[in-house]
Amino acid sequence: MARLSSPLLAAGLALAVMAGAARAQEPATQPGDANVIAGTLKKVHDAGVIALGYREASFPFSYLVGQRPVGYSIDLCLHVVEEIRKELDDPAVNVAFVKVTPETRIPDLVAGKVDIECGSTTANKEREKQVAFSPIMFVAGTKLMVKAGSSYRSYRDLAGKTVVATAGTTNEAALRALNDRNKLGLNIVTAPDHEQSYQMTASGQAEAFATDDALLYGLIARHHGEKDFIVVGGYLSYDPYGLMFRKDDPQMARAVGRAFSAMAKNRDLFEAYHRWFERRTPSGEEINLPMSPQLTEVFRAMGMED
Repeated sequence: MARLSSPLLAAGLALAVMAGAARAQEPATQPGDANVIAGTLKKVHDAGVIALGYREASFPFSYLVGQRPVGYSIDLCLHVVEEIRKELDDPAVNVAFVKVTPETRIPDLVAGKVDIECGSTTANKEREKQVAFSPIMFVAGTKLMVKAGSSYRSYRDLAGKTVVATAGTTNEAALRALNDRNKLGLNIVTAPDHEQSYQMTASGQAEAFATDDALLYGLIARHHGEKDFIVVGGYLSYDPYGLMFRKDDPQMARAVGRAFSAMAKNRDLFEAYHRWFERRTPSGEEINLPMSPQLTEVFRAMGMED
């Protein structure tokens, strides 16, 4: 997992969580409008269903076991769904799962095809121009996966080589910026999702795959590739993850904030992390990725919110 080197950065993350949670607790309606629902909650109320966007190959955050979406982010989304059911006083609200990719997740959310995106999405200022994010649920960093028998141990070793990134990710942007800044002459190619990026590296179509370290370790575990692949180099970026939902929707933001605050206070956030990253997953893999001190502090600070 991303080992953030600066205690100040860790403190900053915790403060960001607390500020975000505070914003989420702002009144969703004006005085006199307490019984009026709007935005996503009205959409869910009227349809009787909430649409959750899932990923096919973002193990262990969001992936398929058979035809069933599961994962760390799916678990957190389902907690948010329970909070929305309470808010609407409607335990019969159904869940519909809708497949998204890195390239379609934001357009599908904005268009109303999905109501919450439950994947492995970095929360950043550029994306906040279009969407809103839950409090931080994970902190990752871009690294490189290469074949264990190769001589590549740093991005500098890959000058002039082919490197794959998943299209529409912050990792692709970080890789292109790195290439331009260091004049590496990389041949940067993209694939629609992480599984295809992994397969391009496995087949030799690319010498390396750049994405978040947790996803790389997850893919290696998923494919039992511990002897075949290694994760190398320093971090090319740091990426805090959040669940996405539509912006300018204070009632939804309030429900998401309440759900995360409750999960932090009753330690469901910690339990969800342990389930997916430190124990054998329901699909049988073991990642063995202990929670970093930085994420521990983020969750602790979130649980202190009233």
